[in-house]
Amino acid sequence: MLKKIGKILIIILVILASAFAILYLAKNEKLPLGDSPEKADELANKMLVALNKPAWDSTNLVSWTFAGSHKYVWDKKNEKVSIQWGENLVFLNLNEWNKGKAFIKNEEIKDKKLDVLRGKAYAMFCNDSYWFIAPYKVFDNGVSRKIVKMENQKDALLVTYSSGGVTPGDSYLWVLDEKYTPLYFKMWVKILPIGGIKGTWENWITTKTMAKVATTHKIGPITNIISDVNTGSNLPEIGLPNSYFDIIK
Repeated sequence: MLKKIGKILIIILVILASAFAILYLAKNEKLPLGDSPEKADELANKMLVALNKPAWDSTNLVSWTFAGSHKYVWDKKNEKVSIQWGENLVFLNLNEWNKGKAFIKNEEIKDKKLDVLRGKAYAMFCNDSYWFIAPYKVFDNGVSRKIVKMENQKDALLVTYSSGGVTPGDSYLWVLDEKYTPLYFKMWVKILPIGGIKGTWENWITTKTMAKVATTHKIGPITNIISDVNTGSNLPEIGLPNSYFDIIK
C-alpha cells in the first residue's frame, strides 16, 4: 500500500512539474530593458497629473480594506498605521519600530510573538498599500523609470525599485490609457516565479480629498477588491477619535 501511495505521489509531482514547466514556457516574459529615462519621467508626470498627485500628497489620513480581510488606518503625516486582520490588531510607528504594539482578541502581546506580528503586519502593509497607491510611488527614492515600446508602438512606463518595502529589485511595466490613467501593469517580482504577470487597475474612484485610486485588481483568476476607502485631514473625518494612535506615542 505504501509503495502504491508513493508511486501515485511521484506521478502527481511529475504532472505538476510538467504543468508548471509548460506554463513557465508559455507565460514567462523577460524583463524589457527600456530606455529614454527623460521621456519616461515626462510620461510618469502625465500619469500623476491624471491621478491628482497633489491631492494624495495633501491627504493626511486614509483608511481602506484590502481583499475584504485586511483593514488599515494610515496616518501618513505622522507615519503611523494600524493593521487589523482576523483577531489581530497591530499598531506600527513606521519611524520608531520598537513603539509598535500588537493585540490578539484585545489582549496585548508582549512576548516573542510581538515581533512576529509586527513583522507580518509590516509585510502586509507594504504589499497592500502598494496595490492601493502604487502609481503615486513612481518618483520615490531609489526608483528608476524607462520607456518600453509596446507591440502597438505606444509607450509604456517601466518602473524599477532598487530599495524600499520588503522586495527591492521588483519591476513593473505600466500601460496607460489615452488619458494617462493606468490600465494594468506587468510584474517582474521576487514572489512570482513567472515574469510579466498582468495585474489590472480598474474601477477608479475619487476620494473625499480628490485623489484617485483603483479599487479592483485582477491577476489571472484572482480578483482583489479595495473597499471602504475613506480619506481626511484628521482622524474624526474618517470616523475615529483623535486619541486613536496615542497607544504608540
